Amino acid sequence: MLDKQAALIVVDVQNGFTPGGQLAVNNADQIIPLINQLATQFHNVVLTQDWHTADHISFADQHPNKQPFDLITLDYGPQVLWPRHCVQGTQDAEFHPLLNIPTAQLIVRKGFHAHIDSYSAFLEADHVTTTGLAGYLQARGIDTVYVVGIATDFCVAWTAIDATKLGFKTYVIEDATAAIDLNGSLAQAWQQMQANGVIKIHSGDLS
Repeated sequence: MLDKQAALIVVDVQNGFTPGGQLAVNNADQIIPLINQLATQFHNVVLTQDWHTADHISFADQHPNKQPFDLITLDYGPQVLWPRHCVQGTQDAEFHPLLNIPTAQLIVRKGFHAHIDSYSAFLEADHVTTTGLAGYLQARGIDTVYVVGIATDFCVAWTAIDATKLGFKTYVIEDATAAIDLNGSLAQAWQQMQANGVIKIHSGDLS
């Protein structure tokens, strides 16, 4: 087991982001057994869950003449428009049935404000509105986080970068993530993560 000052953050391992989902990431279901195994090495585990309203501003169908993956500008900055996904209370929003982490202590739901998207487990896309996760971890004496899940180049990357900015030592376990890789977004995300002090490791580095 890792020491009690470390936490595993499992990002968005949901039906919507796995094969058959409404915003499926290729082969994302294949990382789930590894995530389950990694979770057994941590005293502290947090799950995040994308949890959108049906009229969410990030959905392409909420914008006339726009298509999924178009880029628009909202009052908080650039916004990729997505296919409708992970709507509150739908099967698409549920955790994937292979995810088996009974020891997880906290579920952080994000993206539930209709007029702002939320990739990061710590801050919404305006970089101001907090989820409360940082305070929770700090109150429990946790100073190091390991991030896994979906998608490497969006919610995983934003979570990891915010974690470093909030003072946590931050690792991303590369082989326990799956990427969308939209127009080179994966390489760009790794560049941004490492520029912000995120450390890229492999699951074998923990054993």
